Amino acid sequence: MIKKCCFLLLSLLFINCGDTSITIDETTVFRYNEHANITTLDPAFAKDQRNIWACNLIYNGLVKLDNNLEVVPDLASDWVISKDGLVYTFQLKKDIYFQEVNAFAKARPVTALDFKYSLERLTDPAVASPGAWVMSNVAAINAIDEHQLRITLKKPFPAFLGLLTMKFCSVVLPEAVEKYGNEYRSNPVGTGPFYLKRWEENVKMVLRKNNNYHEKDSTGKALPYLEAVAITFKNDKQSEFLEYAQGNLDFINAIDPSYKDELLTTTGELKSKYLSTTKLVKAPFLNTEYLGLYLDSDTPELQNKLIRQAINKGFDRKKMIKYLRNNIGIPATSGLIPAGLPAGGVVKGYEYDIHEAQRLVQQYITETGDTNPEITITTGANYLDLCEFIQKELEKIGVKTIVEVMPPSTLRQARSAGKLDIFRSSWIADYPDAENYLSLGYSKNFSPNGPNYTHFKNDTYDLFYEQALTLPNATDRKELYIKMDSIIISEAPIVPLYYDESVRFISKKVSGLETNAVNMLDLTRVGKTN
Repeated sequence: MIKKCCFLLLSLLFINCGDTSITIDETTVFRYNEHANITTLDPAFAKDQRNIWACNLIYNGLVKLDNNLEVVPDLASDWVISKDGLVYTFQLKKDIYFQEVNAFAKARPVTALDFKYSLERLTDPAVASPGAWVMSNVAAINAIDEHQLRITLKKPFPAFLGLLTMKFCSVVLPEAVEKYGNEYRSNPVGTGPFYLKRWEENVKMVLRKNNNYHEKDSTGKALPYLEAVAITFKNDKQSEFLEYAQGNLDFINAIDPSYKDELLTTTGELKSKYLSTTKLVKAPFLNTEYLGLYLDSDTPELQNKLIRQAINKGFDRKKMIKYLRNNIGIPATSGLIPAGLPAGGVVKGYEYDIHEAQRLVQQYITETGDTNPEITITTGANYLDLCEFIQKELEKIGVKTIVEVMPPSTLRQARSAGKLDIFRSSWIADYPDAENYLSLGYSKNFSPNGPNYTHFKNDTYDLFYEQALTLPNATDRKELYIKMDSIIISEAPIVPLYYDESVRFISKKVSGLETNAVNMLDLTRVGKTN
């Protein structure tokens, strides 16, 4: 009996919450580390993963993405889109309540006016939300009645439902925002499965179960299963790994060079010493890593398609991924659009062909008289090994390559200003539509006013892009997307490197932790065992 009591005591997690102390069964607490720190719990500022994950645990929107990247209901039960693609009418679920937290001990139902307030708040200049662009095409938002919301667009945009799945578009309690003002960031009130219990900035955050959460599992049991989520903020990734190895964390997201060879074989498999305690979960991630070639540069090599194509053919992507990333990622031998999206992985891209690459370089030399073609690639330190690999490979085909390293913030500024000939970059999808990627080639999106950092311009491409925005049918858009991706490959303003994968190392004590191609953290249906 004494041994049994000791075991029970050891299985309890102690969490100090303000003036009160509570004990929670450790098997009902999910623990993870956010090495970049969480900066806000206001969804209007949820622009990067650290804040998006936390806001996803606290808030809901009208719609959300399922694991297949399909838009499905969240707090809207259904919706109707007008034939002209301009008017979206949402019917809200009934009996959805805000959380009983802070000064708002009496939860109240969510109404269409709450969504109107939350979405219009994104474009309030006084708020200065980085998510304001999501509403830039919205002409009006109207609450038709208590449970019906109507959004009218300025012009058709078939991917609009996908935009509404972003955490920017979560519903907030207006009374809480008005009460706390700028301090709402640390006093959030949402409708999600968890609410904020304690936040000691840069040290720890504790979320507790929302007993009024609206979802149930297939057996009718109330969700979430967990009682709490404990988030630590250790900024050293090696320390994070050690915490996981000691059983103090339930999962780690992504792989860091400091410990990748400890966990993974060169072929990307989990090493045998961790097989009994850890599940390795890899999934496609909507992120294309690439080299961008600034076509308005004065460097003649970049203005010549022969050299651009030679660069694309001149290095072995499969070898690069295997030896430098332990097979985490998919070699980008298709177009710009990653697999997982309609039109993704369809277009044939560039395979490694050293002889063809050498021939293209020789043809360039013959036609131009430039006997010493030279390029400069600029990268951040985290991707230096990839760029140095490409450097060595391109010198084998006759292209002298210089690699320069910049701090990430400096690189982003220089890239936007058109000061870099070739830059290492990535494009992570904000919403699940290939338009997200193809916007990088639209000439009206030239940086610094848009994401076309290469200043690629092609009249046919622009025509296809504009046509696609008028088509509500996904199949029709797909055909145009494939044509645009083919133009990108043919003209070669970019060098696709690899399509990223999300990597999670999950304790075998955890069940129900799934992922999707936007790498969202959803703990609504997660459970734990001893």
